[in-house]
Amino acid sequence: MTAPTKDEILNILRTVNDPELHRDIVSLGMVRNVAVCDGQVRVDIELTTPACPLKETLRRDVTAAVMGLSGVKSVAVEFSAKVRQGPIRQTALPGVKNIIAVGAGKGGVGKSTVAVLTAIGLARAGASVGLLDADVYGPSIPKMMGVEDAQPAVSGEANRIIPVEAHGVKTMSIGFIIPRDQPVIWRGPMIHGTIKQFLEQVDWGELDYLIVDLPPGTGDVPLTLSQSIPATGAVVVCTPQAVALLDCVRAARMYQMLKVEVLGIIENMSYFIAPDTLREYDLFGKGGAEAAARELGVPFLGSIPINVAVRISGDRGTPADVFDNGQQGLAEAVRAIVGNLAGQISVRNLGRPATPAFTIEQ
Repeated sequence: MTAPTKDEILNILRTVNDPELHRDIVSLGMVRNVAVCDGQVRVDIELTTPACPLKETLRRDVTAAVMGLSGVKSVAVEFSAKVRQGPIRQTALPGVKNIIAVGAGKGGVGKSTVAVLTAIGLARAGASVGLLDADVYGPSIPKMMGVEDAQPAVSGEANRIIPVEAHGVKTMSIGFIIPRDQPVIWRGPMIHGTIKQFLEQVDWGELDYLIVDLPPGTGDVPLTLSQSIPATGAVVVCTPQAVALLDCVRAARMYQMLKVEVLGIIENMSYFIAPDTLREYDLFGKGGAEAAARELGVPFLGSIPINVAVRISGDRGTPADVFDNGQQGLAEAVRAIVGNLAGQISVRNLGRPATPAFTIEQ
């Protein structure tokens, strides 16, 4: 039985669509190499994010399509990943591909927790990630990342600030500079200047994602920062209570009015699973954020349950524990959100398609 030709393989791969981008993987530039030997086919696929949530779906679809060709005995699908550049190219940060703002309509909803877990999750998936604590009034990122006592260094020649690295994430915060117990009593222009300095004078290097933890609310500070940060998009965090959802909608509307793409809404403290009975309790209600997302016409990225492991990891500065403890689906819930967010970023960056580049080995 004759092995398939290169044209037959490519043609059949053109029938396979990326499940999120809804375009065929050949035109998207995701097929990087095809090798055929004695009926054994290997297809190398370059994903648009290492945190791709539907990688196994793509593997299944590619395998099924190629196995349908005459003369194919087996199919091996190998994955690599390359994050695409965001729609707004950074001039001050040429090495940063995507800036993701994390905001909330009100305080106390776990916005900083979500920012930390998102950064850690993307880094654990294999992406290069930075985390900027722009919540100047309440800089909690240093404690949550376990680097409260760190002091950022300054490079001699370029006179640039070297971010603190923790858990594989480059981190910068006003909390590294001011005393721990000193309040920040600044007006908007001072905060704007500080954040601008953190963006432009910190040596972020090459990053796939820079996560920016914004102050809560829709006042002067988040408004100014949203206008000054050239973001790929924004994520809004909320809790299920009706009052919190009203603020969530206001925050999302603010981003929409500022022409900042809302990548999605995350519902934090969504439900509680009793460790002894495994019974689920909706302490603050449930599903409101998903309904708000439908109302706004934006994606719902997922829910994070109330879990003592999240609190303990934040207090101890060990956020990676959330991914490793295996308590009642907590890690799975967070990983799903990280994957959904990464997927939405890839969808938004589809406006900058990669040039198809593949080789055929016969």
